[in-house]
Amino acid sequence: MSRLLTGLLGAVLEAWQELRIHRTRVLLSLIGVAVAVCSLTTVVALGGILQQSTAELSERQSGRPATLYVSAYRDDGGQVDAETLQTAWTETVSRYGIDYASRVVNASVPVDSPNGVLSVGTQAVDQPYGEMHRVRISEGSWFSADDDEQLAPRVIVNSVFWDSLGQPALDAHPLLSLGGDEGTTAVIVGVYPSADWETEPAMFMLADQLAAFQQADAGAGAATDPFAGSSVQYELWVPTGDWEALAAAVKRDLAAAVGDGATVDVQRQDAAQYGDDPFLVTQMIVGGIALLVLLLGALGLVNIALVTVKQRVREIGIRRSFGATAGRVFFAVMMESVVATIAAGAVGVAAAILIVQSPMVHDLVGQGLVTDFPPFPVDAAVLGLVAASAVGALAGILPALVAVRVKVIDAIRY
Repeated sequence: MSRLLTGLLGAVLEAWQELRIHRTRVLLSLIGVAVAVCSLTTVVALGGILQQSTAELSERQSGRPATLYVSAYRDDGGQVDAETLQTAWTETVSRYGIDYASRVVNASVPVDSPNGVLSVGTQAVDQPYGEMHRVRISEGSWFSADDDEQLAPRVIVNSVFWDSLGQPALDAHPLLSLGGDEGTTAVIVGVYPSADWETEPAMFMLADQLAAFQQADAGAGAATDPFAGSSVQYELWVPTGDWEALAAAVKRDLAAAVGDGATVDVQRQDAAQYGDDPFLVTQMIVGGIALLVLLLGALGLVNIALVTVKQRVREIGIRRSFGATAGRVFFAVMMESVVATIAAGAVGVAAAILIVQSPMVHDLVGQGLVTDFPPFPVDAAVLGLVAASAVGALAGILPALVAVRVKVIDAIRY
């Protein structure tokens, strides 16, 4: 083993010395190899960023993997008792130790403004919802764990609403007057970006605080259901490994709690369950083009290596006269191409890292939608170096075969 490693190291050093001697000849051919490796590595790495961008966009809509959506309804078309369902939901979440669970209620909340009372579309959620759906916050912060205990409701408004209010500084704790018969004052704690198509004010509110506000507004004789007239959706974010077992357990427990005559559905709806990569075809096409450029660079390297071997007949013949075997000569000549392409590949990988990790590329590719940019993928760098090594080996085979055919007598002729 020691002899093998010594021989390998000697061949690599010898190949490097030969490359230094003939560096002017091989430089131009290696530029193409470096560019191709850079392109191949960049495509793979950018594919990871684009995939992350698509994943985050879908997670904002349907939740992270694996998000379960729970619904319950009576078989006769009626509504399941809200208090019973809420109690069963709380107990089930606690029983299975699910940290990320949220109710989602879409409601309309009256807000006092200089132009009268505005009806603001409001999404009432629980605190974990922000993490479950990767809610982006451009100013301020998402709800904290103890915001439910505050007497004044906390709200997070969209940028359209914030602009209409004059963009008040959030560190000054700006107030928002919620209208109705029993008005209350809310505190704006954050701002989230509005979609391009959004032109109306909207906001997030904690579900318990919306329930308290609506009950106070409805009066003492109102129904016990705080979300009467609104559709309540229940969501769970659970580990992907055992989501099916948890979904079955949650469905069983909730169905037992709501009783006969009711149906409980637990379904996974996040996009990750389909496992499709929309950029796979694009990556394969661009990767194929990069491989073609690599092969063209290899052809140039083959031509230069053949010329170099023709000029080294005397040197190779002398080596054979001193006992160098055909295998030694073959390996040494082939390693020259391999070492050259690995060096070019390393340069290409380094350039790809600088390109992919630059803030300008992050802004261009992410479009402000990616919050967790993935690190530069190691597999992309490995792929670039492996491709460069393979091309070097292929480019070195033909010159190495020519070198093996050199005989001792040829050294005398040259």
